[in-house]
Amino acid sequence: MADRRKIPNTSLRAVRENEFQMSRHEFAKLIVATGEEMSEVVACAPRLVAAWEDGDVQLPRPVYQRILTRLTGRTMSELGFRLSSPARPVPPAVAADEPEQEQGLDRRAFVVDGAGAALSLIPLGPAGENPPGRIGVGDVRAVDRAVSQIYEHDHAHGSVALRRAASEALHTAYGWLQVGTYTERTGRRLRSATGHLSIAAGWLSYDSGRPADARSLYGEALAAARIADDPALEGHAFGCLSLLAKASGRPREAISAAQGAQTVVKSYGSARMLSLMAMREAGGWALLGDASATDQAIVRAHRLYAKGPSDADPDWLEFYTPAELAGLEALARADLDQHERAAAGAEQAVLLHGDTFARNRALYTADIAIQHAVSERPEPEAAAEAAGRVLAYLPEVRSGRLLKQLHNVESALQRHAAVPAVADWLEEYRTITGVS
Repeated sequence: MADRRKIPNTSLRAVRENEFQMSRHEFAKLIVATGEEMSEVVACAPRLVAAWEDGDVQLPRPVYQRILTRLTGRTMSELGFRLSSPARPVPPAVAADEPEQEQGLDRRAFVVDGAGAALSLIPLGPAGENPPGRIGVGDVRAVDRAVSQIYEHDHAHGSVALRRAASEALHTAYGWLQVGTYTERTGRRLRSATGHLSIAAGWLSYDSGRPADARSLYGEALAAARIADDPALEGHAFGCLSLLAKASGRPREAISAAQGAQTVVKSYGSARMLSLMAMREAGGWALLGDASATDQAIVRAHRLYAKGPSDADPDWLEFYTPAELAGLEALARADLDQHERAAAGAEQAVLLHGDTFARNRALYTADIAIQHAVSERPEPEAAAEAAGRVLAYLPEVRSGRLLKQLHNVESALQRHAAVPAVADWLEEYRTITGVS
């Protein structure tokens, strides 16, 4: 078994404490600032500095290597990082009829680079050059953990820093499927796990303003679900395609995809999942302008949600809290031009989220600002106050959708530019974002 002992990086810690005389928080901020000077976008946090110093990360990603060298004037070796890992023993082959066992993941390890900074699998080489060998349940669980980590970091920090790394992880998982050795049961589980990873990568593309990439990834997940005979994954993929269709201005496609999701998961046993798909359908009806069908779908969504959680609820559904239920209804009300109800629902969503799901709170706060600005009885001061709260999420939350929403807030507030509070916000927005 490979040696997994951590070796603390005392050299880096000494540089930080003795030369820079900084806390980890201060050092992380300096790294971000130095990166900006070099036109490198990073999301360094104190936890990442701690991971370097504690030996959890043997060598930073190349972007951090460049920044640290510029900042300290030292090479990675001089900073105490290990440039190569000791050779790892090759595990013995496992006979096809032997029971699956938890295998060591050192050669297929996931690397989490700070709070939302990056997540990836160590990539496989070209097919045939570096075959992954026997794939076991431990490897499938590693893919599952990657999905969970993506969502965890995305909820707090947005998608920008994760998208490329998630794509690399997905490429590796597909490599395992194509050239790995596994039992039929493990193959189905790996196919499903890879499908969920494809959805997670698609979500990051969607949040980064890349709908074509998201659509392709959701389609791959749908195919994986059907091959693996996984109704929960198929329903999830249909729901994502519904959301994407609505965002792209195709309401009938959004409705059909949401209805397809409900058909697939109807007998799965998760009322909460059915509730979410009913709310996706409501979003499509609202964009189509059908208030009656929207209300029916919303009522159905609330009724299903009230049945409570179940053991069948998938892990990814954890985001679908009462706050999200209120927020999705608010979005539908906004599409029906029911602006006061939409603003009230978005406020409820923000309050119910509390300190969790920073990106969703930022998006719903932007919705509050827009609804106050465009309603029949506009409240520009309230709109400016909400818009100010949105700016407070930058740069912690890095999301293409949030930047787009801020642009929408600006457009909505322009009509009230004569109001001092609005004028102040417009100036602050342009200063922070560099928009002229």
